[in-house]
Amino acid sequence: MRQRKKAVSDTKLFVLDTNVLLHDPTSLYRFEEHDICLPMFVLEELDNKKKGMTEVARNARQVSRFLDEIVNDAPRNIEEGISLKSESHKNSTGRLYLQTSFIKQELPNNLELGKADNAILGVVIGLQHQQPERSVILVSKDINMRIKARALGLEAQDYFNDKVLEDTDLLYGGVLELPVDFWETHGREMKSWVKDGHTYYQVSGPLCAAFFVNQFVFKEDDTPFYAIVLEQNDTSALLRTLTDYTHSKNNVWGIVARNREQNFVLNLLLNPDIDFVTLLGQAGTGKTLLTLAAGLMQTLESKLYSEIIITRVTVPIGEDIGFLPGTEEEKMTPWMGALEDNLDVLNKTDEEAGDWGRAATRDLIRSRIKVKSLNFMRGRTFLNKYIIIDESQNLTPKQMKTLITRAGPGTKVVCMGNIAQIDTPYLSEGSSGLTYVVDRFKGWEHGGHITLLRGERSRLADHAGEVL
Repeated sequence: MRQRKKAVSDTKLFVLDTNVLLHDPTSLYRFEEHDICLPMFVLEELDNKKKGMTEVARNARQVSRFLDEIVNDAPRNIEEGISLKSESHKNSTGRLYLQTSFIKQELPNNLELGKADNAILGVVIGLQHQQPERSVILVSKDINMRIKARALGLEAQDYFNDKVLEDTDLLYGGVLELPVDFWETHGREMKSWVKDGHTYYQVSGPLCAAFFVNQFVFKEDDTPFYAIVLEQNDTSALLRTLTDYTHSKNNVWGIVARNREQNFVLNLLLNPDIDFVTLLGQAGTGKTLLTLAAGLMQTLESKLYSEIIITRVTVPIGEDIGFLPGTEEEKMTPWMGALEDNLDVLNKTDEEAGDWGRAATRDLIRSRIKVKSLNFMRGRTFLNKYIIIDESQNLTPKQMKTLITRAGPGTKVVCMGNIAQIDTPYLSEGSSGLTYVVDRFKGWEHGGHITLLRGERSRLADHAGEVL
């Protein structure tokens, strides 16, 4: 009997809050050998959330479908728990317990009765009394709920399974500074050749294993060296020098790169072999301006893409201003102030054209830029388009997948954002869709990433970013 008790205590019992299931419907299968419990209030809240076309409603319906599959295979006596293991979820060896009886547990007098959160806390306390030999842990995305639980002496955790990284300082930056002795240690058997205006270097040495394909490497000394990694393995790598977009002769729609990272960004955006680009950076680092300039150059001059499509998450900073009149494009216009500001800058670069010429250029640019809402992206396929997803730090990994998979042949997708400015509830720097795609796409031969570091907006904006 004693051995049986130990076997039970080895597995934990996780009580899931509703927001965990609404955030990630697959969380039911993410606890491996441990058991999970769903209080009756959670099932009722799921039922209340399932109506509508929002992401939350879709997730609520998906959770209900998963629960239906699990319960259909359940034994007659549901109180013994239902096995979560199936052909598609072989790692889930735990059991699901549904609250089938009323757990009468005295809550502190200051906790309001009948409130869902407090009822769930009551279930956790009751389970702890029923099963003192095992850990009973509340899992919730709601910080206040976790604080309440800890105040009552209960164990509570955030839901970590969707986090790509625990520490965003470890996020891939797309750039690597070479050591001072790089050529001495890696240049002994080096081969070098020139092709199409670029110099190629085949180097070998210990650092090659740490490179990623399409990562930028640089060395700034008496003879600065900037290159991109085209191929790499454990012992060797192929590097190619870059086009210098800091020089006015290589300007992109009148824009030149003002720093090293901006030069790297333009090398990615103007490379037709790169289908997917992610840009991270604080406000004022030039993400939108560079992306638009490269898009206009390749749409209107080189005709590589037929049009530019811009979309973004519509999360307001202050109070929402309510329903907006007009077509889809007109409704999105208030959210596209950044687009207007950057088009003004790009349109002023041609000083010789005069007012009439600039007005004609503005109309031409307008005809090639389409502003789309995220709500109508499902099921679409974009051919030969240059897609810009702005403020993408507010997207979940699932939404990001939905958007990126819209890309058809000849389409380039650019995702940009600042993971320090997340406005979506329950998303954090570690679980944002932007963090997710940066981590998953690193090293892919047709994808590239840069984290921009220096602000170039104005001395006022740079100083405000540092001191405020």
